This record gives sequence, C-alpha cells and structure tokens, in this order.
Amino acid sequence: MRQSSVRGERPRRRRSGSDQQQPEAEQLGWDDSLYEESGPPPDAPGWIPGADAVSANGAGDGKSDQSGDTADGKSPRAAARGGKGGRGGRRKAAEASGGRRRRRKSRALRWTALGLGFLLVGGAGAGYLYYQHLTDNIRKDKLDLGDSGLRKPEPNAFGQTPLNILLIGSDGRNNDKNIELGGAAEDRDRKPLGDVQMLLHVSADRSNMSVMSIPRDTRVPIPKCTDPDDGHVYPQDTAPINQSLQHGGPGCTVATWKELTGVYIDHFMMVDFGGVVDMADAIGGVPVCVDKNIYSHNRSDGHGSGLKLTKGTHSIKGVQALQWLRTRYGFEDNTDIGRANAQHMYMNSMVRQLKSGTKLTDPGKLRDLAEAATKALTVDDELGTPMKLYDLAGQLREVPTGRITMITMPWVYGPGEKYVLPKPVEAEQTFALLRNDTGLDGKDTGKKKAADPKPSMAKDQLHVVVQNGTQSTVLGPAPGRAAVVQQHLAQLGYTAAGTDSQLISQADTTVEYSDKKLRGDALALAKDAGLPKSAVRESSSAGGLRLIVGGDWRTGTVYPKSAGSSDDSGKAPKNSSSLNGKDDKACMKVNDDYTF
Repeated sequence: MRQSSVRGERPRRRRSGSDQQQPEAEQLGWDDSLYEESGPPPDAPGWIPGADAVSANGAGDGKSDQSGDTADGKSPRAAARGGKGGRGGRRKAAEASGGRRRRRKSRALRWTALGLGFLLVGGAGAGYLYYQHLTDNIRKDKLDLGDSGLRKPEPNAFGQTPLNILLIGSDGRNNDKNIELGGAAEDRDRKPLGDVQMLLHVSADRSNMSVMSIPRDTRVPIPKCTDPDDGHVYPQDTAPINQSLQHGGPGCTVATWKELTGVYIDHFMMVDFGGVVDMADAIGGVPVCVDKNIYSHNRSDGHGSGLKLTKGTHSIKGVQALQWLRTRYGFEDNTDIGRANAQHMYMNSMVRQLKSGTKLTDPGKLRDLAEAATKALTVDDELGTPMKLYDLAGQLREVPTGRITMITMPWVYGPGEKYVLPKPVEAEQTFALLRNDTGLDGKDTGKKKAADPKPSMAKDQLHVVVQNGTQSTVLGPAPGRAAVVQQHLAQLGYTAAGTDSQLISQADTTVEYSDKKLRGDALALAKDAGLPKSAVRESSSAGGLRLIVGGDWRTGTVYPKSAGSSDDSGKAPKNSSSLNGKDDKACMKVNDDYTF
C-alpha cells in the first residue's frame, strides 16, 4: 500500500487482476461524526462551554449577531477567508466533490496540533523550572584552595583523559537533622571534619575504575589554604587528613590530596549525614552482609553507631545505611580500616544496584533520586548543574562492574598507634599507578605489547630538555635540579642536552616525547638514567624530548629505587584490602565484643 499524500488523499490498494478500489472509509468503520464542524473540542485552549451549538450554526467567534452574518452579509468564516474569491468561494465546490471530510479531518488535526503544542510549550516551561529547581538545590564551593601547579593529564590518542573525583563525607552538625542523626549537639558550631575521603579514578578509556580510601586519622601535610568565604589564611600544617576540611572547606581537602598523591583532581563531591540518609532512601535499599549478629553499641562508654543486624544479608536504607557507613566499633578491629572496608562493600553493592537499572525504571523514584542527590551534594563550580551530574553518571556507567577496584591506601601505625601514616614505598607505588592511569586490578599489565623501537640517532645528537618539576607547596622546590641532571646526562653521552628554567610541579620523574619516531630514543634515555619504562610517556607538549625531574627525585644523580614509578607490577599492594566490584559474596567480619 502506498502512503497517502500530505494533502489528505486516501490511499488506494492495488489488487492483482482487478481494478477494484479500496473500500470507502465508511465501510471500514470510519466515524465522520468525530470530525463534524462543531467548533473546538472541549479540551482545546479557549473552549467555551455551550458554544458547540452556536458554532455549528456558523457563529463561533461570538462577535456576530444571532444570524451569524457580518455587516457585509458574509459569514464570519467566509469573511476571514476572503469571501467568494478566496477559500470561502471554493468551499462549496470542495463540499460537492467530497472534500468536506478532508477539511473536517484537517480542522481536527489542527486542533490536535494546537493542543499538543500547548502541552509541549507548557511542558518545556515546567521542565525548565524543574531543572532550575534542581540546579538551585546543589550547593557549590571552590575546587582547589592550594597552589600545587599540577598539570591536567594529556589526552590519549582518542582525545580522552582520566577522570579523578574526590568523594568527601562530612560529619557536620550544622542543622537539626544532622544533629539528630550524628549526635553531639554541642558540636553544632564546630566546623565539620572530612571523616570519609575516597579518590575515584576513572581511566581515560573508561575501561576501569579505582577507588582509594584514606583513613581519617592519617597524618599528612596540609598546605596553606585561604578560606574563600572570610579570607582567613590557614598556615601549612601536619595533621590528620580529616582536619583539612576545616581549613577553608573542601577545596583545602582537594589541595591536600593533590599534594599527597600527585594526582590531578577534576572534581569533588561532598555529602553530610542527612544527605546520606536521603540518598539511601531514594535508592531504595542496598544489600550488605555480616558474618555474625552485630550491635554497634557499648553500654559502658557509649561507643558505637547503633547498627543492629542479625547474621546474613540485609537490604539497608535510610538511617540504617548511615549507621552502616559510620560503624567503626563492631567491624573487624574497631578501627577506621574496618569502617573503610564496610564503606567499600556498600558502594560496590550500590553501584551494582544502579547499573542494573532496577531502581531507575519508575519515573517517580527517578525524580526522588534526582531531588535527593541534588539536595545532598556540595560540588565544585564546574560540576554544579543537574546536566553535568547526569553526564558524569553516564561516564561512570560505562565502566564494567568487573573492573571496579576499591582499596584502602597502604598504611602503617605512627608512634603510640594513635594515628596512621602512608606506608613507605607501597603507598607511593599505589599513587603512581593512579597517576599513570593504570587499573589497580593488574589487568592492564597483561596485555601483549609491541617490541621496543630502536633509537633513531646517536646520543650526542639528541636534543634533550631537562626541566625541574620539584615544586611543592609543602616542601618547596629543590633548586638546581634541572642543571644537576643535565650535567649527569652529559657525562652519559647526551652532550646536546639543555635545560628549561620554568619550575613546575610533578610527582613522578618522566621522559616525554612528542613524536612517535622518538620513542626508541626516549626508552634508551630512561634506561641510561636509571628510570623504569613506565616513566616514558608520549606528550604533545614535550616539544621533542623532555626529561622532567619530579618530586620523587629531589637529590643526587641516581634515581631512587624506592620511588613509586619504579614498580611496574601494575597492581595494588596485597595489604590494601582490595575489593572487586563484581564480588557480591563479601561479608563484613563482626568483632566479638559487639555481637549478641
């Protein structure tokens, strides 16, 4: 059957061996009474009750007399159409030739289109207002209050860059709801602490995601930060990392992480007690497991979150979810390490829930989730719209569940076991994996690689630029590093090497090349300088061949063997409590002192 024309011509059906035409509309049950000239349908904009009969007599505009004629004797519709010489003059001929039905259908379609347009315009307005409402829900703050000078990683061959997001859980008690959920009303005016801190790293090709927690009592250098609200300057300090949030807000926590790890951070997202509860309710329950009955409450000293569960798997939400995320007394050895493991289990399970789509099929639940998420979050200015949050969620959704790895930073106890410190060598090796965009599950190192290319020219003809990248807001720069290393290279035969006087900040020492033809030369240079293969990187800004002396090589001419980039294993250390995103069998170990 061929399609009817846009002018309303009825289609004809061809039959082999016969000239029989398609049956008329009446024969197929078409009801023309639905399209009679009786004015607009009752649901049309501007419809007046009781006007149908008048409209049927030709006086539908309400401005003519009872006869329906205008002053010149024409009907209102005929006058509007230009009298006998216009469309009105052709009307009788059209009716005589069977055109009335087409005109009636056209009129009905016009009313339908008008009504639909009205709805669309109204819907667009409501949609815009709701979008603005969600935007207004989101709290925003400055991304970085420090001055580390870290460069954003360069795009790969497909223009993609890694994505690093700092997740912060605040213990603020600045309103009645947070006090009810977190206790300690006397802390209402205390600046909040960042008790939960996780760095979420998504690889440039979105093939894997790594999440690294740092225990809240980890003592680290906190750089100088200036509060963007009142201008107060907080001097450089060494303190537990959760106190960085009190030095001007989340931007100082971001600056602290950048200084500690050398990882460029694109965004932060912060949530408080009330936000956790609202988000957990909107998600609708996340399954978690305990290997024994647990009651996180100590009658003698009041320690505990109040979490009470029987052995096995439970779907938790609301206040119970907050209790789970806050529980320290009751999990493993009653420390922040056990709490971090419980948080990883919750996050893994929540990711599986959301990626399965089971929580996003109901528009009402989706709206509730949008409301809860936008009200719960404080984010950096660049992430401060629902559309940007939606785009971010889409990027995270691309990552396969089986390639999500959650770990705790390798750590050791400090003196007296009252706080922890980053574990020498292993912590830096983990940071280096994140800086080098290497998945913590070890699967990136098993890929077959092409044979290393040969150098393209002799050492003494190779123009190498050496640059000092030891700038640090905490340690300050190591002066003269470019000249020291350049002279060392000259002794190794690279007599054409020079220096760049610009001081920059970079955690790892690297050998960068801008042309693929120079990769063989870069690999040979790295080997001669005692650097690992992982230090060699392609960079469009290298301007040829460039050796950047990083913060891992602040003294001497021999590259330290303990530097993080010297580890090419491509996997998180064994003692980092690694948890894979696909692991739905994990169960938290309950401390015997908190069971019932």
